[in-house]
Parts: sequence; C-alpha cells; structure tokens
Amino acid sequence: MSKVRVIGDETGNVINQSATNPDYGYVRVENVKTTIDDNGFLRKRSISTLIQGHIEDLKSEGYFSGQELSGKIVVLESLTPFNKKNPERDIKQAGNTGIVCTLGGEPIYRKTLYTLSSNAEDVFIKHDNVEQIRNAFGGVKTSAVNAEAFTAEPLALS
Repeated sequence: MSKVRVIGDETGNVINQSATNPDYGYVRVENVKTTIDDNGFLRKRSISTLIQGHIEDLKSEGYFSGQELSGKIVVLESLTPFNKKNPERDIKQAGNTGIVCTLGGEPIYRKTLYTLSSNAEDVFIKHDNVEQIRNAFGGVKTSAVNAEAFTAEPLALS
C-alpha cells in the first residue's frame, strides 16, 4: 500500500477555505491503490479525499505539500445517501456517461474517507445495470481492461 500524501496547489498551498463558510476548510490527500479484480487483473489507480475541519485546526497540524501521512483512504459505497441534505452529491456514475450505477433500481452512493484506523476497509457494492452501461460505451467489448471498468462479471471476448 502506498503512503497517503498531502496535495498542494500550483503554489504549494494545502489548506483550502470553504466557499460557503470562511471558518472551515479542507486539505486534499491522495494515494495510489493497487487492486486485483475477480479476474486476477492488477490495476493501480490514484484515489483522493478531503480532510475537512476548522481552518485553525488544519493550520495547527502543519500540513505541507508532499507530506506523507499515516493512515489510509477507504472507499465507501452505500444504498443510503451519505448526505441527507444533498444526496445527489455522492451518486456513483459509470465513468463520464452520466449513467447512475444501481442495484435493484436504487442508486449507489460513493465517497472516500481518510482514516487512521488500520481496521478500516473499502466497502463496494456491485451494480446490476451492466447492460445499460455497456450500451453507453457502444456495446463494445474490446478488452478485459476496458470492460472491467464497468462490469463485475467476466466477459467472453470475441
């Protein structure tokens, strides 16, 4: 597992002020996750999340660009919205198709979270609207790499 790193902007600033409340802000962190899918295919991908808090608390932590942090970033998926006031915010979509990933017709919600807990694990929900998503990608099954991005079932390649 790679280290979690603090990400700064082009000038190295890491604390970003909330657009709606100047007392609050966030720091963006990321790491690279290595996964092996059900077909044995290895993939590395960057995943990021925000550490949110009071501006003064964030400043007191002394975050700097490139800093390595203990902990990890986990992916959480749920059939219940994480944000009751703005449930659309965390809806999981299939790439840039605009198609919502669903299970039994219900939308899947997805968020990332930085945690210091070594016991925290990713929680994934496999969507069942595979045909709809496959059709959005033109129904083309060109490779396991391409197909695996939007299906949980092995594909018969022709």
